[in-house]
Amino acid sequence: MGSKVGVVEAFDVEKSAGRYNRGGVMAGPGQTAMAALKDRALSLKGRLASCDICPHACHVNRNRGETGFCRTTDDIVIAHSGLHFGEEPPISGTRGSGAIFFVNCNLRCVYCQNYQISQCAQGIPTRTLSPDELAGEMLALQQRGAHNINLVSPTHVAPQVAESVCLAREQGLSVPIVYNTNGYDAVDTLRCLEGMVDIYLPDIKYSDDVVARSYSGIAGYVDVNRRAIREMFRQVGNLAVDRQGIAHKGLLVRHLVLPGDRAGSKESLAFLASLSPDMSISLMAQYSPQHKAKKMPPLDKRLCDAEYEAVLDCAWALGLEHCFVQELESSEGLVPDFRRANPFGE
Repeated sequence: MGSKVGVVEAFDVEKSAGRYNRGGVMAGPGQTAMAALKDRALSLKGRLASCDICPHACHVNRNRGETGFCRTTDDIVIAHSGLHFGEEPPISGTRGSGAIFFVNCNLRCVYCQNYQISQCAQGIPTRTLSPDELAGEMLALQQRGAHNINLVSPTHVAPQVAESVCLAREQGLSVPIVYNTNGYDAVDTLRCLEGMVDIYLPDIKYSDDVVARSYSGIAGYVDVNRRAIREMFRQVGNLAVDRQGIAHKGLLVRHLVLPGDRAGSKESLAFLASLSPDMSISLMAQYSPQHKAKKMPPLDKRLCDAEYEAVLDCAWALGLEHCFVQELESSEGLVPDFRRANPFGE
């Protein structure tokens, strides 16, 4: 999900502790950091035989072509790979983020702006890649100058992603890996990704499970999402940027403000503030009625100024100063069209 945002307050440059190898990888006796990562990637791949990669835990055998909630086998299917300039400034920077958009999703959001590829990819040009080919995509984006590799909606393909990241690192990938997720992630899967992911970019969508089930078709969202965000924060800490303001490690949480306060924004912000007053948050005003939301009041309208200002006021009151904000006009022109070779027209 892309967003054109402005900085409320500049981030401080932070130094990562040197106790661990790259990304916090702790290797066993006689084991290199890369060997440890590859072992974890292999263990994730083994779980596809009775899939519990995400909280749905469908237990289908994806290695044999079976599919569960995410409608995905063990294939890697992408809809787009390219430089993307519509993310937050520390992610897009000046040269763009190397975004790879995966097909399908483990949510069913009625308002998803990427619904063309997340829920109904028929008629959309896609590519099925091997892990080696996905690693090649990452390396090609680095060669084009991308500040990072931005894995968009990777939750349901975490094992394949992990294998590809290891292959790419062995072949010279050096830019940070961004895990751009809807936030409905299993903690045990995230723990296997520790050291592979440099920057976590999760959503915090709702503070009410009933709303989450109604709008995204999922159960137990609030607890699952908050445990996932806690784990991400444990792994990478607050967002750290270099002297040019480009992120190299840390957590940046996104919250899309919904009409009628259906997202329960204040409760979500209070949770984030309890983790760290220095939490970096993107408060997105870009909501527009997409997909099924056009027939679902109050989601059938855009935000109004008062609704968004109330969320901003709440953030300030909670002491959350490291925020990105948007103009309400941001909803114009930000919806991609994956039928085009360049979905964002960049």
